[in-house]
Amino acid sequence: MPVINRDKLIIYQVFTRLFGNQNTTNKIYGTIEENGSGKFNDITDTALESIKNFGITHVWYTGIIEHATLTDYSAYGIGVDHPLIVKGMAGSPYAVKDYYDVDPDLAVDVSKRMQEFEALIARTRNQGLKSIIDFIPNHVSRQYHSDARALGIKDFGEDDDKTVTFAPNNNFYYIPNQDFIVPEGHKPPIPVTGPYQERPAKATGNDVFQAQPSQYDWYETIKLNYGVDYLNGRSTHFDPIPSTWLKMYDILRFWTEKGVDGFRCDMAEMVPVEFWGWVIPEIKKVNPEIIFIAEIYNPHEYHNYVQKGQFTYLYDKVGLYNSLRHLIEGGGSVEDITRIWQQESGDISEHMLRFLENHDEQRIASRYFAGDPWAAIPAMTLSATLHTGPLMLYFGQELGVDPNASEGFQGEDGRTTIFDYWGVTEFQHFVNGGKFDGGTLTNDQKKLRAFYENLNRFVTDNEAVYAGSFYDLQYVNVDDQSPDYDKTRIYSYLRYTDNQKLLFIYNFDKARTYHTNVRIPQGAWQDTLKLNATVSYTLKQVFPLLILTPNIRPSEITSTGIALTLPPNSVYVYEILENKEI
Repeated sequence: MPVINRDKLIIYQVFTRLFGNQNTTNKIYGTIEENGSGKFNDITDTALESIKNFGITHVWYTGIIEHATLTDYSAYGIGVDHPLIVKGMAGSPYAVKDYYDVDPDLAVDVSKRMQEFEALIARTRNQGLKSIIDFIPNHVSRQYHSDARALGIKDFGEDDDKTVTFAPNNNFYYIPNQDFIVPEGHKPPIPVTGPYQERPAKATGNDVFQAQPSQYDWYETIKLNYGVDYLNGRSTHFDPIPSTWLKMYDILRFWTEKGVDGFRCDMAEMVPVEFWGWVIPEIKKVNPEIIFIAEIYNPHEYHNYVQKGQFTYLYDKVGLYNSLRHLIEGGGSVEDITRIWQQESGDISEHMLRFLENHDEQRIASRYFAGDPWAAIPAMTLSATLHTGPLMLYFGQELGVDPNASEGFQGEDGRTTIFDYWGVTEFQHFVNGGKFDGGTLTNDQKKLRAFYENLNRFVTDNEAVYAGSFYDLQYVNVDDQSPDYDKTRIYSYLRYTDNQKLLFIYNFDKARTYHTNVRIPQGAWQDTLKLNATVSYTLKQVFPLLILTPNIRPSEITSTGIALTLPPNSVYVYEILENKEI
């Protein structure tokens, strides 16, 4: 009997600053005193138990590492950031200010902020959950300075030769003899009492090698140098090991020894794959079970970052997310799904992290996306079940969070703010004063959350999903092989092991009902699924409802197919169960 891999991760992304915040003021550009901030201590055992019972295996705590902010923590020995190079009142969690410290916004007692974080990690572990934090390797805040690093660890840029644009052991890239110029259009939400000074100017985080980036660039950050000379044909200088590599190893080891179970690596493809191929095995010597997730948007690099870079998982944004979003919005074609598994990521599908929301993407319920959280039910089910790779949900997705007003720096764009202090109204109703029981949710929100909980349980309880193989059924049903089977809107496939066979059928059309048949080829029935041609079978609809369709004969399912009525925007999952001898 083969060993079954049960490692189907369900990751719940928590934006820590927002998660436990019960303040309802929501003033645009409000201060932390006005709008409040969630704390490590808000993520209580009760909160974690609710997450565990929701079917989650891993919690990604977003915004943990100290970043630039307009909140003044100078009383605690933390430098004040200049308002001309900070986005929003709270600041971007991806403009790291000290790799060895945590965000003081998240602490009840700022002087004990690291202890409060360590207690959160311990609570998470004690609830049977694993923790993931962000690792931001490509860029840091413009005024980066580590106050918390240990004695003997040199800070970034401390030994740099600032007279040259590039040197292999420099930590930053420079524009010699020029001052950094704040981009036109930046309007700080607090008074500016003096100019921001940076000389020589450093290259900006999104590979802008000029003294003045635009307001659309990551101007609040500076690019880190991993030994790649971008202005000289991207020539590489990896031997001897560059200073930045060694510093990043120390940082990753520091957080690994704090007990985190994984890292979501921000813009991983902007850092050379050779670094990852070196550092990930080194960190796995500290914790062999640790996972690394790459935020990556170039499908041509997927295999490289899995095989050479040694990443555990990769974002499947450009492929599956984009294709499913088009379908949810009424466009696109399910033919893209086949293309993705055939040409892009099918042979590394177990490494692909699937999602429909995260902090970078517009909320499903917003007018910028679907305008209705229920519109994503088929796509979410497919994301969860297409292959054995992990699934990710963003906190509040299960409640239909709909950002429909300006929250500060981001404006009103369908996303939940990452730059400002805010309270997420729908999630506050679930938190319910710290009970985390959804006591003040609407009936519709309760039903939506129940769907997501059932989906999480379904994918972790069914062997065919968490460990099974995949068989695409499109090729035997499209092009009039099955009547009324629209090859752009209907998608079907099998997931199977020796012990379980599941049939998945989707209608992605937003308006049309299809009366069609779905066939499984005889070869797949006998050779792949290893089902008997001399017995009858029952189709048990196992998701989202439990319905039996008994006495289906193999000759019927392999020739004419199973007759189905598929309402708009629907999904049906059947388990194929042997019935009795004919």
